[in-house]
Amino acid sequence: MQRICIYSKDICWITGKSERYARDIMRDIRLLHKKKKHQLITIAEACDYLGLPYDQVCDLLNRRT
Repeated sequence: MQRICIYSKDICWITGKSERYARDIMRDIRLLHKKKKHQLITIAEACDYLGLPYDQVCDLLNRRT
């Protein structure tokens, strides 16, 4: 089973930045897509925002878990 949502810990792991930075990115993505606090962020939305290739990030995350 492949994951479709991303969490702040995943963004930390991918970018090498702090947990605080990852939470700020997730907040920005939620604002951009007009999502509520309880709604999840997809890997595709995060990749689009960060400018990262979706296929590579998806493979990394699915291999990690």
